[in-house]
Amino acid sequence: MRAILIAGGIALVLSLIGTPLAIRILVKRGYGQLIRDDGPAGHHSKRGTPTMGGAVIILAALIGYGAAKAITLETPSASALLVLYLMAGLGLVGFVDDFIKIVKQRSLGLRAKAKLAGQSFVGISFALLAIQFKDARGFTPASTHLSFVQDTALDLTPVFFVIWAYILIAGHSNGVNLTDGLDGLATGASVIVFGAYTFIGVWQYGQSCLNAPGVGCYDVRDPLDLAIVSAAMMGSCFGFLWWNTSPAKIFMGDTGSLALGGALAGLAILTRTELLSALIGGLFLIISLSVIIQVGYFKMTGKRVFKMAPLQHHFELKGWTEVLIVVRFWIIAGLCAILGIGIFYAGWVTGT
Repeated sequence: MRAILIAGGIALVLSLIGTPLAIRILVKRGYGQLIRDDGPAGHHSKRGTPTMGGAVIILAALIGYGAAKAITLETPSASALLVLYLMAGLGLVGFVDDFIKIVKQRSLGLRAKAKLAGQSFVGISFALLAIQFKDARGFTPASTHLSFVQDTALDLTPVFFVIWAYILIAGHSNGVNLTDGLDGLATGASVIVFGAYTFIGVWQYGQSCLNAPGVGCYDVRDPLDLAIVSAAMMGSCFGFLWWNTSPAKIFMGDTGSLALGGALAGLAILTRTELLSALIGGLFLIISLSVIIQVGYFKMTGKRVFKMAPLQHHFELKGWTEVLIVVRFWIIAGLCAILGIGIFYAGWVTGT
């Protein structure tokens, strides 16, 4: 348990003091954000704000986790390393995308096929590795069974598990990416989500079939180590939020949003809460659905449901202030996470 506090605390401090350093470096090199011409008019004042700040989140989380394991003299688990690989791998894809945007001075970075290829390689390799590395009990980090609050009876088989895992990874990473449109919105929501997964990991460890055998116990391979990863993610996001909240001094860019979405997907898969993650990260789902609805309805009718998608920009065009939207969306994110934890706990109480 001590490792959770160490990982979260170190990641928080590193992110808090590392972000202004990154701001100075990025400003000196002229690595500023490009703004879409068709976006809300108020966003043009943000042009030139340093981006790629997600690299700070990634490094702080990696160092926080590594330091916690070194201080407690514990060996990193396969589960934790896989989540960190997924986070860092997608973050690298996002970094290349951000870098091309800045260097070539265009609002679109990697070509769609190249970006998809990078995300696919990282996501599929994660899924394949997650069903390897058996422990003494014969458990692999991931299970091929579809999961809600625990594994269900439905075995997807390895082939369909890889496809399903890739869908989850793509959905969560793109969901966070779409949410990252207002100062602090995606970062604050991520703090809430990773806080929820820290609780889930700790609870699963306390009620694991090794520590507390019985009805409703959890057959998750490395729940406590996953909680340490989640705490490191939460701490690094907290520190970054200090500088990313309105008016933002730095943006996370695709570097951060793809990494955070990947970490969320990895935690969902390895804690056996795949379907529940859609509720815990409910804000990301709502914003993703707003884009799907907007595009689908426009193609069918030539009309728009929202003034602009993603959803946060619809409210901007309705006259809501940026801070008002962010705070209210954080409230929604918190309610979704609380409801998700409630359902998770109810599943344990009922033994389902």
